[in-house]
Amino acid sequence: MNKEIYGDIRKNDIIRKLNTEKWLTGKECLNDKRYMECVYDIMDNEKFQEMDKYIQHGTTTTLEHCISVSYISYKICKYYNFDYISAARGGLLHDLFLYDWHTHSKNTGEHFHGFTHPRTALNNADKYFELNDVERDIILKHMWPLTVIPPKTMEGYVVMYVDKYCGFLETVNRIKKKLPDFENAIKIH
Repeated sequence: MNKEIYGDIRKNDIIRKLNTEKWLTGKECLNDKRYMECVYDIMDNEKFQEMDKYIQHGTTTTLEHCISVSYISYKICKYYNFDYISAARGGLLHDLFLYDWHTHSKNTGEHFHGFTHPRTALNNADKYFELNDVERDIILKHMWPLTVIPPKTMEGYVVMYVDKYCGFLETVNRIKKKLPDFENAIKIH
């Protein structure tokens, strides 16, 4: 990364700006210096920030979802001595498809978002960022088994499973908000 552009001053500006986002306030990832060193160039990119316009699951934006997937994947890969940098970066970019998938087929006639968005995300990521092979594989294979071919790397499997985990929690949180007394209803008596 270019130290002239992404030096400590620039990085602090990005973190300060992200801290003004209500949903990010107090997020652990912003205080994790090593994580931010891995991803601040992506987080500062306008195309990446566009993901905040689109809802992913429930009331969670695609941007929020990707940051969650990225940071959890980063922590898991760091713990197991996997390539945590590629996991963090690939996790941020895995859903860089830049459209509302809820209305995409109605507006374009293109169906099967679950099967096709990994390629769209990879094309966009390649257009705006320098990617390594692990990051490309993470983005392209994160929807396995829908993508048929599984990830080639452990980092790819981590991001794939974390993506499913986050998507599940985001969807359940939406249901919890709509159903009164949801917590008591699911308790085993």
